[in-house]
Amino acid sequence: MSDTSDEPRIYLLPNLMTAGNLCCGFFAVLTIFNGMQEPDFTAAFPFYEKAILLIFGSCLFDLLDGRLARMGGQESPFGQEFDSLADVVSFGMAPALLVSKAVLFNLPSKIGWAIAFIYLLCGAMRLARFNCLANMPKKKGQSMDFRGIPIPMAAGFIASVTYLLIYFSETERELGHWNWVLAGGMLAISGLMISNLRYPSFKKIDFQTRGTPWGILTGALLILLLINEQTRWYTPTVIFSLYLIYGLIRPLLSKRLRHSFEEAVDGKSSFDENDDEAQSS
Repeated sequence: MSDTSDEPRIYLLPNLMTAGNLCCGFFAVLTIFNGMQEPDFTAAFPFYEKAILLIFGSCLFDLLDGRLARMGGQESPFGQEFDSLADVVSFGMAPALLVSKAVLFNLPSKIGWAIAFIYLLCGAMRLARFNCLANMPKKKGQSMDFRGIPIPMAAGFIASVTYLLIYFSETERELGHWNWVLAGGMLAISGLMISNLRYPSFKKIDFQTRGTPWGILTGALLILLLINEQTRWYTPTVIFSLYLIYGLIRPLLSKRLRHSFEEAVDGKSSFDENDDEAQSS
């Protein structure tokens, strides 16, 4: 009988969500490749739109796997590594390939591919740093903030802006220099992923988190905006942009204001008196 005492613990439900994340990422990459085969760029738009929706699906699965693992006390080194490997595909490779073919195609090819690779490289380094910090001994009162913008949010921002630009192209609106703007934005996002800027993790939000009437109203409004034909193109960009901007202005806010806002969002803030020195992932 084989000894399984050294086998890593593999919990079904959280890792099934991670598998869903990887599946969406894989089919996003495959869909982008299918779009690249189209002779007319306009004919490739439906493929790129589908790939963006698959990236959003990966974001949803990534949100669920961590929540389920924490709720069930099923966090494990295997799940952590599996999640990071899936994230490299879904939030690194897929957005990089998408942007280089759907938006940056107007730039010189070497520049477009270089920007896409820098994004992928920074995303992979961000995930490696996250795992290293997560495996360090935890200190009492340690902040749960992310160090650098998390790669799912970076991918969500890139995909949502691309989604909006594709919509502008389909409605025959002049993009002008927007492809250069997105190129600069992608480089900025790459830098934010490996920066020391702290972003709230909101890891305390789960299925048992108590809501407020204002929170429920805000959530319902977002759902309506996402399913409305006129606003669904803009809403994802607004959501991811707000998170990105909040991380940028967060150091400028007073601790009391940060505490009040984040407590309203996740029921219990990650605020800590020593959060400037705390090590976080």
